Amino acid sequence: MFKNNVSSFGIREIVTAYRSPWQNGYVERIIGSIRREFLDHLIVMNENHLRKLLKEYFYYYNNQRTHLGLNKDSPESREVHVIEEIGKVPVANGLHNYYFRKAA
Repeated sequence: MFKNNVSSFGIREIVTAYRSPWQNGYVERIIGSIRREFLDHLIVMNENHLRKLLKEYFYYYNNQRTHLGLNKDSPESREVHVIEEIGKVPVANGLHNYYFRKAA
């Protein structure tokens, strides 16, 4: 079902060889970022705990974390704050912080 829907958009499936990470650099990059920035610093208790942690990290990664390739913006564009006092909120299980400008 999924393959039929995807092929109707003109997308071809490309199968990579087993244990060949160099064939899919995009996936290896995101998996490496998740491990280095997040999972290497945690103890995961079970599958539900892992899902909850990853959901929190993905929100941080896509909505708050700056990306140099996006001119220091996030994939989900953020509003620009005026110059005020800077506040911070711990995110991603406290491993990262989201910095923002406080309203006057």
